[in-house]
Amino acid sequence: MNTRPMSLEGDLSRLYQLRFESLFHQGRGLSFPCNARGEVQMDTLSERARENYLFARAVVGHEYASPVVQPRD
Repeated sequence: MNTRPMSLEGDLSRLYQLRFESLFHQGRGLSFPCNARGEVQMDTLSERARENYLFARAVVGHEYASPVVQPRD
């Protein structure tokens, strides 16, 4: 059971990003705020970001590499 307060979880999502790197264009990709486990709070994303996130997940292995969790800059 997750015992962290929701506000703390939201604060943690600013520390990490889930990065989908393009398979065809080096250095290009899509990144989304996430927690340390790579969980993205979709309800906090804009409509466009949510569409991009769902697209990236759907084309892993075709357009994008498997996502990795990275510390945010």
